[in-house]
Amino acid sequence: MTGTRPRIVVTRWIPDDAMALLHETGEVWSPDPDRQLPADELHRVVAGADAAVVTLRDRIDGDFADAAGPQLKVIANVAVGYDNIDVPALTERGITVANTSGVLTDATADIAFGLLLSATRRLGEGERLLRSRTPWSFHLGFMLGSGIQDKTLGIIGLGQIGQAMATRARAFGMRIAYSGRRRAPSEVEDRLEATYLPQDELLRTADVVSLHCPLTPDTRHLIDEAALRSMKPTAFLINTTRGPVVDEAALAEALRDGVIAGAGLDVFENEPEVHPELLELDNVALAPHLGSATVETRTAMATLAARNVIAVLSGEPAITEVTP
Repeated sequence: MTGTRPRIVVTRWIPDDAMALLHETGEVWSPDPDRQLPADELHRVVAGADAAVVTLRDRIDGDFADAAGPQLKVIANVAVGYDNIDVPALTERGITVANTSGVLTDATADIAFGLLLSATRRLGEGERLLRSRTPWSFHLGFMLGSGIQDKTLGIIGLGQIGQAMATRARAFGMRIAYSGRRRAPSEVEDRLEATYLPQDELLRTADVVSLHCPLTPDTRHLIDEAALRSMKPTAFLINTTRGPVVDEAALAEALRDGVIAGAGLDVFENEPEVHPELLELDNVALAPHLGSATVETRTAMATLAARNVIAVLSGEPAITEVTP
């Protein structure tokens, strides 16, 4: 890069290691103090930017690109999902879109499996009982949960995170079934001893259903009232992908009425809001979008986003480019 240093807008706080890389590359702007910028302000601050590092809370579309101006070259999303970005609109304008695929696989799978254990073994319910100082004593029928050994984990979306979830489940003695837009390569099926099923059959037969598909128009409310009613009454639902993949109101009703046994959720339909009925139910384990929330993972995500910016501003392809 030669001449005037490029202008880089960073919409929210990112770890210092990533910021240092960006400062070496250009003039960096970020909100001080850190806060979520409303769309009108975001459009003002991005004016004249050559690059932007954004989060999944930022709506990045044609209006955003036009507000930035024709010099905008790259949008680096600090997330693997990119449902917050209108990729075709940016691609039409010659803007590269990049995500952070690959670096948050294990952290997210850890949370998904942790929610599975919490929901099936009633860990959150047990902790709440103790913290409320409710009297209790051990006996053989006390707070019985559901064992997972020899049970079937049904994974919707056997990508990187889905495969990592399957690996964890197999270590705990679970069988693996999966569905998705296409079958996984035979070597993946063989390694995981995974059986491909049509989605309706997976929902009908799995003991735990774990969602790892991206949020698209086709997957919005993929799990609706009908899907929930097709599941076993003893089954559990785990969601660590995107909240709108599940109809939250329908899930709350299903959990309340015993249509399914329980759920574990790390993501919500209207974050940071959570359907109020879910907060009143003991048979759902809840976490505030912690899937990638380790120091190591968030640093790796932000650093990859910075490296994507640097690559594109240097005339190179993005490391993890998103294509329409």
